[in-house]
Amino acid sequence: MATESGTHGYRTEHGEDFGRTYFRQLGDFAVSSIGIGTYLGDPTDEVDENYYDAITTALEGGINMVDTAINYRCQRSERVVGEALADADVDRDAVFVSTKGGFVPFEGERPDNPGEYVKREFVDTGLVDSDDLVRGSHCLAPDYIDDQLDRSLDNLGLDTIDCYYVHNPETQLYSNSHEEVYDRLESAFARLEERAAAGDIRHYGVATWNAFRVPEDHDDYLSLREVVSRARSAAKAAENTTTHFRVIQLPFNVVMADAFTVESQDGPDGKQSALRFAHEAGLNVVTSASIAQGDLAAEMPEEVAEQLAGETTAQRAINFARSAPGVTSSLVGASTSEHVQENLDAGRFDPMGANAFDAVFE
Repeated sequence: MATESGTHGYRTEHGEDFGRTYFRQLGDFAVSSIGIGTYLGDPTDEVDENYYDAITTALEGGINMVDTAINYRCQRSERVVGEALADADVDRDAVFVSTKGGFVPFEGERPDNPGEYVKREFVDTGLVDSDDLVRGSHCLAPDYIDDQLDRSLDNLGLDTIDCYYVHNPETQLYSNSHEEVYDRLESAFARLEERAAAGDIRHYGVATWNAFRVPEDHDDYLSLREVVSRARSAAKAAENTTTHFRVIQLPFNVVMADAFTVESQDGPDGKQSALRFAHEAGLNVVTSASIAQGDLAAEMPEEVAEQLAGETTAQRAINFARSAPGVTSSLVGASTSEHVQENLDAGRFDPMGANAFDAVFE
């Protein structure tokens, strides 16, 4: 697992190669403000090999934040992360590893009949109650989360996962009321508190797409205040002295800046943005889709680009995402060593200051 001494040693080794505030604090850990994501790509051996090279390059070059999920590429992304971690010239305790559970994963490849596969492997075996399954693909039941966490530990070859995210809980809103979804989250959190106490995870959180960045009347909206409250209740039920809920993940980039601009979360003095709420609540924020799954590598608004440091459009987009107030690390999907090197080079530039970032929106 990641340790304070391991991650701070990594920062000492690599810090002089990068710009101001490249390494940031996540709890006791020093983590790179650019992370590597593993979402995109087909579930093939060729893509596995490319990811292996990319992750190894990242770990040895100055990125110690690695993000994956059990359903990414039919469990192949988790497995290749584990292989790269084992083989890279970097100590395990220097790297912060996150994964996610909630979506039903396939095994190695997409089956011809996904619905029949889910029924046979998950429902008929009793692992998932059909009443807990939403859209045929998403479940937050505690026993299911337990099973998925165990599989992720095995896929990654790890004894401890540094952050385990409940994946896109807003998916549950397709079939359940908000109150029922909060109840389901609390039950899942209670199980994760138990797993944290057992040492299987260090922290947990929620990784979302829409939930925290949309207006309050949106179908996918979830209250961050209520989610935090449920995590605290789960910790109390588990007799933990404090909650292990420490991180949220959401998309943020030049064309999806809602987490900064949309004030839909209940703060102590009224409505505020998700980023501001998280900062004031002491939560770390990890952003996804930093280059909009590649779209911002080709083009971005000129009036924004001219205010950002970087030699390429992708680098400027990355530096926008990690300049947002309250952001700990910005994930960038990279399945080639060349893309990783470009991302690393983005970190050699300083991020925008708070005033300059605010000015982009004026």
